[in-house]
Amino acid sequence: MNIKLTLSRFCFSITALSTQTFAEPSIEHIKVVHKQAYRGDIPVKDLPQAISTFDKSLLSDLGITEFQDALDFSASIARTNNSGALWDSFAIRGFAGNENMPSGYLINGFSGGRGFSGPRDTSNVEFIEVLKGPGSALYGRSEPGGTINIVTKKPQFYAQGEMNLEIASFDYKRLSADYTNAITDKLAFRINGAWQDADSYRDEVTIEKNVLTPSLYYQIDSHSSLTYEFEYVDLAQLFDRGIVVLDHNMNTLQHDAYLGNPADKPTHIRALGHQFTYTKAFNQDWSLIAGLNYRNSKVNGFSSDAELSPSRQSLFDDGQTLTRQRRYRDYDAEDLSARFELSGHKTFHGLTHHLMFGLDIYEYDLSTALYRFRGQKAAYSIDIFNPGIQPEPPEVSLLYHNLENQIAYGVYAQDQIDINEQFKILLGLRFDQIEQKIDEIKSQVNTNNTEQQTSPRVGLVYKLDEDYTFYASYSEGFVPLSGTDYQGQAFGFEYSDSTELGAKINLGLIRINIAVFDANKDNILVADPVNVGFSAALGQANSQGLEIELDTYLTDSTQLKLSYAYTDAKTSKDTNNADWNTPIPKGSPLVNVPDNKLSLILNHNTRLFDKSFNIGGRFEYISERLGDAADLRFILPDYQLFNLYTNYQLNDQFNIAFNLNNILDEDYIESSYNALWAYPGAPRNFKVSLKYEF
Repeated sequence: MNIKLTLSRFCFSITALSTQTFAEPSIEHIKVVHKQAYRGDIPVKDLPQAISTFDKSLLSDLGITEFQDALDFSASIARTNNSGALWDSFAIRGFAGNENMPSGYLINGFSGGRGFSGPRDTSNVEFIEVLKGPGSALYGRSEPGGTINIVTKKPQFYAQGEMNLEIASFDYKRLSADYTNAITDKLAFRINGAWQDADSYRDEVTIEKNVLTPSLYYQIDSHSSLTYEFEYVDLAQLFDRGIVVLDHNMNTLQHDAYLGNPADKPTHIRALGHQFTYTKAFNQDWSLIAGLNYRNSKVNGFSSDAELSPSRQSLFDDGQTLTRQRRYRDYDAEDLSARFELSGHKTFHGLTHHLMFGLDIYEYDLSTALYRFRGQKAAYSIDIFNPGIQPEPPEVSLLYHNLENQIAYGVYAQDQIDINEQFKILLGLRFDQIEQKIDEIKSQVNTNNTEQQTSPRVGLVYKLDEDYTFYASYSEGFVPLSGTDYQGQAFGFEYSDSTELGAKINLGLIRINIAVFDANKDNILVADPVNVGFSAALGQANSQGLEIELDTYLTDSTQLKLSYAYTDAKTSKDTNNADWNTPIPKGSPLVNVPDNKLSLILNHNTRLFDKSFNIGGRFEYISERLGDAADLRFILPDYQLFNLYTNYQLNDQFNIAFNLNNILDEDYIESSYNALWAYPGAPRNFKVSLKYEF
């Protein structure tokens, strides 16, 4: 069955996406309004789930241009290994995906993290949702900690635009723009994007980026619409594993020291994406969202990475000579998916049912070829205290080449029943079938797995009144794991379940969300430090915790946002990994996951010289974390960051902003794969931006 061909034939007839768009007339012009998929007509406060939202104004105030940086606002999310700073990688409620692949997330309800599109830019982001906890019966094939959905900016039927020029520390230069307008009374367009050229706080590392995301919206009639969105990404960045840490001394080296080889030249990332959305409102009660998503992404480039095997590493002998591997990555991903969702509500026997029925299908092709040179001790090495003197880069040979194909479909149904004004019951069920074929070219090992899984979701909502809502939720899920181990064997599938209890409190100027959770996951993948470049299965793990989110006004013009999470993420059984010759006892912490994380944002609006002026600050605290899944002694210290920002409205069109980050210039390790691949955070830095709105 050629799904790519079959789905392409439906591209313009029943295409869809997870963000519904339809037009509503207003007094002055038609305004395009967007309804979220997976929701039906259920208000967020009535869902048995914790949801955090960060909109474009918050990103703008804090000078955020990278998706990964925006995720720091949520205490439920921790940074994990970023594979040389080439992609976004994170754990939600303690659980991450495959550390050798980018973390999964959604763009308008479709997979955006699958493949190799690089660190995501925020130039076309309207808002970001962190959908935490149980939800697999709807979202399908997701992590038990939650799902992140990016909602993009959509075309409007009125003229509006802006240009933003930014300069910052480390020779950072960026120009972004956004413009929307009507072409006819039924057709509107939007075009936005960014150009960026910068050095880095890391020596030798440079970043060149071009992003372009135009879109079209066509109002077919008063009840239906079609949206097309295009995405182009071109990114060149030097591969960077970070620094080494010897004898638990986090300041073994200056945090700007680059231990790769500049002669490797930047790794190149290219991505193209297309999304089509068709929406239909049958009446006031029922609507259809349907859509098609296609994405192609590539990564090509060399790197020189510290050798992780102790028996091959000269650094452990003299504390100075770093033995390295040289690698070449040739990765390619092609992702085609379609989604159909019918939702509405109906009253039966005095009970209102909020119903949702959906179908999704995808075909995903992945080619990952890794070439490397791995010599004996000091065969390809540098002096860590004088890394500028580089040997001639050696030739590489093929280590492995995986050709993977996934074909999957899922059907789901959900019914949230209003028992009375206080009680609501949610019942959901999803059925998935996935066929996964992996051919490892070098070892000539072929695997073919087909899995069927039924994932239930159950929730209960109790509304004490309009201000107090309490809920409970349970869900099961599973995820296909891409790639093979060092023997060429596929990893198979990852299974999970998650339980959540929570409260949503709205007291006017004070909004509080509280949640406690308990999630389990099987067949977790971590880095294999002996067979470097491969992953290995760790086994089962459990994550329990508490989350508190507070949004309040201390005064009429001073707002406080707080996000706190306590996460206890540990292995659930004893594991003795023969390849590593390392015991992993039950109760061992999961790598890169802090027990405590706190994020605070304080914003004050006032007037200065009769012009709008706001000033604010942000505080982030991260407790200590395990830095290596195979070495329980390697602990990353806790750290705290203080940032300040100001925005001043010069006139009706011009706004100037200033950001000062890491005011105390704290040295810290952001995430780690191993003591020899520890990625440091940025030192004190500034950014100045000038925005022109028209």
